[in-house]
Amino acid sequence: MQRPLVRALTLLALLFLFLLGVNGLGDAFKSLGRGLLDSFFLATENPFVGLAVGILATTLVQSSSVTTSLIVGLVAAPEHALPIANAVPMVMGANIGTTVTNTLVSLAHMGRKDEFYRAFSVATCHDFFNYMAVVILLPLEMATGYLQKTATWLASFLTGLGGVQYDSPIKGALKAALRPIKSGIGAVAGSEKAQAILLILLSGLLIYFALLFLVKVMRGAMSARVERMVSRGLYRSPLVAIILGIVVTVMVQSSSITTSLLVPLAGAGLLTLEQAFPITIGANIGTTVTAFLAALAVTGPNAIAGVTIALVHLLFNLTGTLIIYPFRRVREIPLKAARWLARLAVKSKVLAIAYVIVLFYGLPALFAWMHRAL
Repeated sequence: MQRPLVRALTLLALLFLFLLGVNGLGDAFKSLGRGLLDSFFLATENPFVGLAVGILATTLVQSSSVTTSLIVGLVAAPEHALPIANAVPMVMGANIGTTVTNTLVSLAHMGRKDEFYRAFSVATCHDFFNYMAVVILLPLEMATGYLQKTATWLASFLTGLGGVQYDSPIKGALKAALRPIKSGIGAVAGSEKAQAILLILLSGLLIYFALLFLVKVMRGAMSARVERMVSRGLYRSPLVAIILGIVVTVMVQSSSITTSLLVPLAGAGLLTLEQAFPITIGANIGTTVTAFLAALAVTGPNAIAGVTIALVHLLFNLTGTLIIYPFRRVREIPLKAARWLARLAVKSKVLAIAYVIVLFYGLPALFAWMHRAL
């Protein structure tokens, strides 16, 4: 009885620290000078640079949840906010970057060819699905603004529902907790800009470590239950598998855990690529919940913008799923690509490692270099 209570209190404390980090990030950008932010925002006006930023940030912190939470904080900053149009490609990039974790997990099976083929194909189908979604939806977004406009319209119905936007106990608690942190930073750093930069770093660390330990605590509490749920859902309909992927990811607050759990199961021959694919898609949708949690922490006139970018993340994953998964020939593209790449990777381990380096680091760096060259 005592153990579940301690776990519940720990989860609440970690969630509070996570929201505190998002709130601190917004306050820091409010006090940071316009000039430093202008160069960053100007760079991310190029959607390919925004995409590259999202990929690189996520591969470095190994979590799309951290990246999207930071993006929510940037978009919802009371002053000098990141424009939503600039943030949309960053969210898409975060979706791609999050697949690096399960791809790295699959490399652990390199020693046995059959295992590696199965594990690598299940890991990389997630990569190909997300890249396909970006290839389809990024040009559509650039041409029509579909995601931003739809999310803005939906967010207008949610205005006022996130109670922390107003004088709620949560808002008061966050402000009270942030006050001594700001005072401490003020005692260490002299200038306002230095204080803002320190607050950004500290807020980013709070978000990262709060999510890291939140995931660990939830994984410890749910690991046996999650494994049972996955094993039960393997042989059911694709719709059940997608829902399973959503539920498990919401429970553990990490799509990386859900998809990485599938890799060893596939390597052991307990799971086929066709069975893993819908669970992976469900994990993509489930991970958007974290951005909504982050949106609850932001305050001020741009608070609704935080909700809007959280909705952009959800709409991107839902639209990608509806465009790709229901149609057999389209659905087969990421599966066939994953099998083809897995066959090549089995023949050359160097190629498998090069794939990870090029896809998650080389291409984003190339996008950034092309922007500077142009």
